[in-house]
Order: sequence, then structure tokens, then C-alpha cells
Amino acid sequence: MPNTEIDITVENFDDRTGQGVVLIDFWASWCGPCRMQGPIVEKVAARLEGKATVGKCNVDENSQLASAFGVQSIPTLVILKDGQKVYQAAGVHPEEALVAKISEYL
Repeated sequence: MPNTEIDITVENFDDRTGQGVVLIDFWASWCGPCRMQGPIVEKVAARLEGKATVGKCNVDENSQLASAFGVQSIPTLVILKDGQKVYQAAGVHPEEALVAKISEYL
């Protein structure tokens, strides 16, 4: 399966999230639940390719972004529409629930 996710960083945040619907997965390599969420997010990215942008933000490398969104536990998933936060929740989310939630904003 091709990698359809993008890396969201402090440097590219505005360019990558300013338009359309964007799901950001805030994660870290040492986080067990994040390793469970990762493959689910990859499937969501493949299913919504061309409709929504799906990105991952490593909280260890981009702590400024994690702080800006008030991320206190990971994984945290944030949905933006045209650069504005419309949804945020922590914990592991199933594929169908994520696709349904993102679809609300398409």
C-alpha cells in the first residue's frame, strides 16, 4: 500500500492544513496506543485519498504544534476544515468511526 499520509511539521503546517479537510494524528514512536492507531490512520488515508488530507505529527519533534492544540495524551486526532479545528479527541479510534467523522466535514 502506498504511503498516502503526509508528515505535518511546524515548518509546513500552514501549507498543509490551510485548505480542505485535514486529519492530523498526533503520535510518538514510544507510544503503544499510537502504534495501534497508526495502521488505522493509514487505511483512512487510503480510503479518503483525493477527498481529505491525512497527516501525522510527531509530538517529540513538533512539541510547539502539540502545545498549540493542547495535546496532553496521545494519540490525539484533530480534524481541521480550511485551517480551523472542528474536532479533537484522544485515544485509539476505529477506521469506520474516523471515516464517518471526517465525512461530516467534506
